[in-house]
Amino acid sequence: MLLGIIAGFVVHLLLGGTIPVIGDLIAGFVAGYIAKGMGRGALAGFLAGALGGIILAIILPLLLIPLSKLFPFIAPFLGYIQAGAAILAIALTIKGALIGLFGGIIGGAISARR
Repeated sequence: MLLGIIAGFVVHLLLGGTIPVIGDLIAGFVAGYIAKGMGRGALAGFLAGALGGIILAIILPLLLIPLSKLFPFIAPFLGYIQAGAAILAIALTIKGALIGLFGGIIGGAISARR
């Protein structure tokens, strides 16, 4: 199942930004297919989708600090901008995890029938 989560995470990184919804579904499908079984596939797809969003939620607010050095007029508003970026990252995490969950169910069901 760990291999399915890692493979789904890699596919999510590659396709999640270029094809927003379909990339998440494909990543969940890959994770679920490798995990074999609907329950394990659903969990693997969910974790693969959530892992990318969690990393985004950590990196995005931290990248705004050097931006405030380049543009000093946004420095007083940096806390608000970071909070907004964190909320956006959480929303994208939920979206990726739920779509990955459905992809994992589909991939797990297909791999269980083989």
